[in-house]
Amino acid sequence: EKKNSIVTQSSVCYRSGVKSGRGLLFLRRARPARRRPAMVPNPRHIRRLLLVAATAAFIYIQVRHFSAQSHDAGRLALAGADQPDLSVAAVVIMACNRPDYLHRTVESILKYQKAVASKFPLFISQDGTNGEVKNKALSYTQITFMQHVDLEPVHTESPGEHIAYYKIANHYKWALDELFTKRNFRRVIILEDDMEIAPDFFDYFEAAAKLLDTDKSIMAVSSWNDNGQKQFVYDPKALYRSDFFPGLGWMLTKSTWMELSPKWPKAYWDDWVRLKEVHKDRQFIRPEVCRTYNFGEHGSSMGQFFNQYLKPIKLNDAHIDWNSEDLSYLSEDKFLIKFGKDVANATPVHGSDDLLKAHNLYVDVRIQYNDQGDFERVARQFGVFEEWKDGVPRAAYKGVVVFRYKSSRRRIYLVGPDSLRQLGV
Repeated sequence: EKKNSIVTQSSVCYRSGVKSGRGLLFLRRARPARRRPAMVPNPRHIRRLLLVAATAAFIYIQVRHFSAQSHDAGRLALAGADQPDLSVAAVVIMACNRPDYLHRTVESILKYQKAVASKFPLFISQDGTNGEVKNKALSYTQITFMQHVDLEPVHTESPGEHIAYYKIANHYKWALDELFTKRNFRRVIILEDDMEIAPDFFDYFEAAAKLLDTDKSIMAVSSWNDNGQKQFVYDPKALYRSDFFPGLGWMLTKSTWMELSPKWPKAYWDDWVRLKEVHKDRQFIRPEVCRTYNFGEHGSSMGQFFNQYLKPIKLNDAHIDWNSEDLSYLSEDKFLIKFGKDVANATPVHGSDDLLKAHNLYVDVRIQYNDQGDFERVARQFGVFEEWKDGVPRAAYKGVVVFRYKSSRRRIYLVGPDSLRQLGV
């Protein structure tokens, strides 16, 4: 039909008197174009186009995803600004290479932590690469796992030193920096992988957190009493201030850690905290009856003192409603007055056989010691800790070490040469 149309147009042109040049020109324009063969798509071009399309789609999806994340993060941040942090303290279990010990510790903690999990988020911090410990830690979905791996060789400051103490100090610094600085917790409770806890462990620390926040003369709160053996304790409600850092289940604040972290020692961190130049006349809260039990007969200390001092520890089993307890007596001024009166009211005992004389009296007893050697002699008679650090006996307050006599209400006060003056007695 197209071809016939062209011929008809040319005939009309000739009949209308159009000259041959113009008509030929018209015919040349009207000549049908040659059909070009259909182009076959190049496979390489198709692949290139598909790749470009896929890349553009991926970029688009990622941009949308990032925008959604940014929106959600901003929304959560705004929501969090209106909601205060409900946690009392993070709880971290310091572990290394004892999977069986870790299992026993975690099971003890979870027994009481489940009811207060939002207040006390639980962490395990492993030092090293022990596979069994890591697998055990990761098997607890409700616990956050952290791992500290430091392959640098340890250089001890003195020949023959146990490198474990250097590794432990390094691990503690790393874990506490992680929890306080990176995760921004206000308080942290430090446990070790060879401890069991008492039923009121978390209630105790929740009540004690208020003391840490309001009384800057308290450096930390501990769940441990060095003289907490069964024969030396009686009252599960009794709490004391102490000039000696107990450790073994303790809580500190972020502000205190920010002070300690820059000068943290290379080794023997617990004895370092006990130095007067470090705690700067601040004190520690400790219970009469322990809220932790240390079952670690095998460890870096190689069972030092275990049978004599650790194995007989009494772990509290009494239910104490710490939220209803008035702990204002632990403030610095009130405790000094109350404790001073208790020491002053105790019956003084003099002579070489302090144990026999204390046994024959059915009242609180006060025994004075003259120096460290004299203290060690008296402490040995009763069986309490003889050790001192930086001039302070274990569990002492103003040089006074107090313990119960044979699990009774009766108290024995070992009083230093300057204790009565410091107590204002």
